[in-house]
Amino acid sequence: MEQICEVCFRHCKLQDGQVGVCLARKNEDGKKVAAANYGMITSIALDPIEKKPLNRFYPGSMILSVGSYGCNLKCPFCQNVEISMADGRRAPEAECVPPEIIAKIAKREEENGNLGVAFTYNEPLVGYEYVRDTARLVKEQGMKNVIVTNGCVSRQVFDEVIPYIDAMNIDLKCFSDSYYSDTLKGDFEMVRRFIEDAVAACHVELTTLIIPKENDSEEEMRALSEWIHTLEQKYAKKIPLHISRFFPMSRYADRYPTPVADIYGLAEVARENLEFVYEGNV
Repeated sequence: MEQICEVCFRHCKLQDGQVGVCLARKNEDGKKVAAANYGMITSIALDPIEKKPLNRFYPGSMILSVGSYGCNLKCPFCQNVEISMADGRRAPEAECVPPEIIAKIAKREEENGNLGVAFTYNEPLVGYEYVRDTARLVKEQGMKNVIVTNGCVSRQVFDEVIPYIDAMNIDLKCFSDSYYSDTLKGDFEMVRRFIEDAVAACHVELTTLIIPKENDSEEEMRALSEWIHTLEQKYAKKIPLHISRFFPMSRYADRYPTPVADIYGLAEVARENLEFVYEGNV
């Protein structure tokens, strides 16, 4: 029986056994759509919190970073394409690690400065059930949970995970509806709603990767930072923005890196509206 996935704007209609566009959600025996990547971990590392990047959330701490496979966007410049565009057959060295084990590892690493768990590397919310289940256990231990996400998921998914989440870094990849839909195969309005919901609920920092000749204009950065400032005013919170340098990857492997001067210049534009702006990958 056909089932409809409600995780994002795509509402993939899946026949028995069929996998969605994200390559991580599957119609299981015609009964429901579930996370085919549940517990399938491709990457795990103890990272500085600043690598997420989160510069104003327990700076100087470490965090256990955990990733699976799959993503619901199709960014041509993806930095983790080997896992974000993989499925259950192609995921590199995926190993099943139950939530209880991740929680135990997080607690064990507390002696090394570990703050908690960050769900990252691929798009973690295409497998939100694992994020929810693991984050609940981590929270019960008195530790923190972080999500690094593209934010292109439904309010239903947000509501499932947010009770256990302390901070997010959300990609705001551009400030253009057409770029989101045509280049990223995403939904700009869904991302903006997700960001606002997250700002209301937890600590949020945003990241914009600057692609030469695509989202590198001063006008777009000014509009993007002005919008962030309206959220800061509405919720009486500071929202740091990370402006990151692009390096050739994936389908954009033949491009040139973002000039360093452009990153610094756009950061100055963003500072017209925002107090906390950080240059990344420079």
